[in-house]
Amino acid sequence: MSCRRFLPPAAGPLLVFALGTMGMTALPAVPEAAAERFAGAATNVVAIEIPVEVVKDGQPVRGLAAADFEVAEGRKKLKVTGFDVVDLATASNQPGTAALAPLAPLAIAARRHFLLLFDFAFSDPKSIVKARQAARDLVLKALHPSDLVAVVTYSAAQGSQLALDFTSDRRQIDWAIENLGRPLDRGKTADPLRLVVAQVPAVGGQQDLGTANGSPDPSLGTDAFGAPGSALGAQADRQNRQEQQNRVLALSRSLADLAKTLGNVDGRKYVVYLSEGFDGSLMTGRVESRDEMQQQTQADPVNPTATVDPATQPWATDTEARHGDTRTLNRLEKTFEELRRADCVIQAVDIGGLRGGGAGNGREALFSLAKETGGELYENYNDLGGAMGQMLTRTSVTYVLTVQPEDLKLDGAYHRITVGLKSAPRGTRVVAKPGYYAPKPFAQRNPLERMLDAADAIVGGTEGGAIATSVLAAAFRPAAGAAAYVPVLIEVDGPGLLANQPGDVVPTEIYSYALDGAGAVRDFFSQNLGLDLVKVGPQVKQGGLKFFGHLDLPAGDYSLRVLVRNGKTGAYGLKVVAVKVPAFAQAGPFLLPPFFPEPPGRWLLTREAQRGAVAAGQEVPYPFMMREEPYIPASRPVLGAGRDAKLSLVVYNLGEGEVHASAKVLGADGKEMQPAVLTVTDRERGSAARPDRLTASLKGPELAPGEYQLEISVTSGSGARQTSSIPFVMAKR
Repeated sequence: MSCRRFLPPAAGPLLVFALGTMGMTALPAVPEAAAERFAGAATNVVAIEIPVEVVKDGQPVRGLAAADFEVAEGRKKLKVTGFDVVDLATASNQPGTAALAPLAPLAIAARRHFLLLFDFAFSDPKSIVKARQAARDLVLKALHPSDLVAVVTYSAAQGSQLALDFTSDRRQIDWAIENLGRPLDRGKTADPLRLVVAQVPAVGGQQDLGTANGSPDPSLGTDAFGAPGSALGAQADRQNRQEQQNRVLALSRSLADLAKTLGNVDGRKYVVYLSEGFDGSLMTGRVESRDEMQQQTQADPVNPTATVDPATQPWATDTEARHGDTRTLNRLEKTFEELRRADCVIQAVDIGGLRGGGAGNGREALFSLAKETGGELYENYNDLGGAMGQMLTRTSVTYVLTVQPEDLKLDGAYHRITVGLKSAPRGTRVVAKPGYYAPKPFAQRNPLERMLDAADAIVGGTEGGAIATSVLAAAFRPAAGAAAYVPVLIEVDGPGLLANQPGDVVPTEIYSYALDGAGAVRDFFSQNLGLDLVKVGPQVKQGGLKFFGHLDLPAGDYSLRVLVRNGKTGAYGLKVVAVKVPAFAQAGPFLLPPFFPEPPGRWLLTREAQRGAVAAGQEVPYPFMMREEPYIPASRPVLGAGRDAKLSLVVYNLGEGEVHASAKVLGADGKEMQPAVLTVTDRERGSAARPDRLTASLKGPELAPGEYQLEISVTSGSGARQTSSIPFVMAKR
């Protein structure tokens, strides 16, 4: 059977709706057993993670334990309730190498965040081109594969613009750097979380780290973001100086706003500020010799034909030019404080020096920006990664301390803390953020903060949230091309989604991203749904929402991250599922997860908007079939003790001969609890391109109600054995 629909009409009514669109048909209530699949949903706990670096003689100090640290908020000691250590030197993947195996999951707070900030307002376009290559070399050759990188541009016309959110995807970072200033596609198919800015091709299944669009564009900068502010120091008259001050004030405010936003991102943030800098005399004034002062003449305001000597008549002196502008200094100090509060360290890079010439008068400003936030100034470096080598080594060990302050108000207020080391040896330095921001109510967060929250959860890959979610994903052999068709079924707990919901419309956000072993996003889909509670509220409350999407993935192993969020309350659920896509033509037998068909009417069903091959008009065979009858499988089936359950086993390259199948039940610890009775009742033989489909019957095991894992093995006539599994719930008797 071949069709362009993702779900067939026989499987039940499908409801496709956009945010704010109503008019859905009510479905029958979900049976009680189905509601049990979401028992024990997680609850949110306010915990503050504090990344700490301990340095001695420029080297990280290793071997410390939780008992070695103390954290205080004012005079009150905070108990360390969690402790983790990340040492990048012991990681399997080293800088400058492609990841050969999936990276071990790391807490977001333990990962270094590098924000590449390209300053178009105070830089020459040719310097930006040089800076682009320097930043690219830093990312691809010096940073650790687990490091997260974001790309931001600043211009006088548009302020700070986020081109790419924090990601470990080196292909996307490379593309964003190579295409600085070019308009990005923000259409309907664009990534709303900005983890993907382009569909960058891969070579041989690995990351293609080459230049995405050929040689650098020498005209970069001027057209896209307005005229850059070069040669600021050459402007001598007061009108131009006032204009310069206004531009510095605008930059300072933009940096402060950026810092406030980054304050909500866990982990240490290193802002790699690539700029030629602004006129440092705006901050410090000009240093003049006695001879220069004696030579300076100005018009006498009383007698315009006379001249005065500012050395003997100070009223005639331009004090701002000589001592700096007080307003600019005050504004910059506020910006420095915001950066320090957000745990943002500016690593200033003089890209004027990258041209091979002198540092120019912007050096002093760059030095101040770095010094005031605990960073360094890098000048005349064509090898930026080598120049930052000492800093990268010094920050390679991170201790993550978790504290849970009592009676914390969720008001976004800033709380100062101190982190110390008990019995610290002489010369030891503890580097930690000076405070933290209490979480803000979701309704008070701006769109950028909400986007960063969602992206942070996807990249971090730590399951949790108040909305219980289950996911089923399986790779089917493509009819054409190299990418497999991977349907993704997402089941969302209705009561969790609707908890504390104001109003009659539930804006539901769904994000699904497939990351390979190197942290690169290979495909994604997202959808915004509007649920009209007047029409579908009872069904959602008693059961939940079931969403059908798909991914197109080449052969490889993936971590599928699915995030579901209530767009009003901020409640969310994150589920992480491993997905394997074989090279179907070369692989031996390959068993997909067991599929348990569900009767129609259990869920409020929706599907993704058409995309990929379906949107292009190509026919995609519906994957879930039993003897020409379509069905919808359960992401986490509910079984009854002693009751028979029907299931489908889909196997590619099974071959001829007798087939044997067996099953066993695993507990939460992965250990076998008991065998299960599995009987194969039918076999639909496949072909070179189509799988075999086995219909089987499973007798529900005699177990206490709760969550378990079902592991099924299929042995072909040649003796090849394949195993797959699925979580399931034992219903109450």
